[in-house]
Amino acid sequence: MTTIDDLPPLREAIRRHGLSAKKSLGQNFLLDLNLTARIARAGGRLDGITVVEIGPGPGGLTRALIAEGARRVIAIERDNRAIAALDEIAAHYPKRLTVIEGDALAIDWRQAPVPPHSHDGSEVGVVPRDTVMPQPRDPPPRPSPAMREGEEAAGPTRIVANLPYNIATALLVRWLGIEPWPPWYDMMLLMFQREVAERIVAAPGSKPFGRLAVLAGWRTEAKILFDVAPSAFVPPPKVTSSVVRLMPRATPLPCALGALERVTAAAFGQRRKMLRQSLRALGGDPQHLLGAAGINPAARAEDIPVEGFVALANALDAASAVPQDIDGKGFVR
Repeated sequence: MTTIDDLPPLREAIRRHGLSAKKSLGQNFLLDLNLTARIARAGGRLDGITVVEIGPGPGGLTRALIAEGARRVIAIERDNRAIAALDEIAAHYPKRLTVIEGDALAIDWRQAPVPPHSHDGSEVGVVPRDTVMPQPRDPPPRPSPAMREGEEAAGPTRIVANLPYNIATALLVRWLGIEPWPPWYDMMLLMFQREVAERIVAAPGSKPFGRLAVLAGWRTEAKILFDVAPSAFVPPPKVTSSVVRLMPRATPLPCALGALERVTAAAFGQRRKMLRQSLRALGGDPQHLLGAAGINPAARAEDIPVEGFVALANALDAASAVPQDIDGKGFVR
């Protein structure tokens, strides 16, 4: 096994701090430093990059990210049992690791999480659970994730994580739904269950194609980089995992996120039905909507490309801005 630093082996840290993966938190620890180094390198060089990591656990991927040159890592960990082990890594790498104790689902992701400073101006190594994190103003400013007044401009920010299985999809949807776009991160490099990864990168006409593929395909270019066998984890899950790279599109097709979410929810909510039937859930006559978008009413959701759903969302948005038609066939919000 590769030695990436002179910290104790991960198994020793787990034993010393009494850590064991909790199913309720969706935890499966990665202990192979060869693998964590491969994941850290999968998105390219990390020099000058700030990395946001979710669910670091005992810190296997965290250590690899720092060893591979990340400017700093901001690790968000809900399990307070892991904080002591992460604090040891923070102490070993001064000013390179900040641990935020808290729930990633409770964070406002319109901006990257910016750790607070101590009274002497230095960064806090471990941010306690009850610390109030800075929240973006409304409307949020253009993000500047790692900058504070008086600091030199920071490099890019990237999300890299072996995501807890039970919150992985929810977090991804929030990151894909960030407004304004493009977001504060330059890339997401994430581990999912293989089945979820296939749903993210699915093409129209394939069985896994659905709402997640439309949202991911609209705003990013997504690709499965490699698989990770269950034996790489402690405890081993029952399924294979996959590392997925998502690169934000600088200029996605113009579309209102809310309208796209409504259209895909209706279409895939009854995916085996023709769109002229499934889109009735939107509250109006689908024929008008489909005609405006130039889509065959007899088509099914799984056969419509991302551009088609964008056209439907824009048609819905335009129709919703107008009062209900005299003949009662218009769409209402």
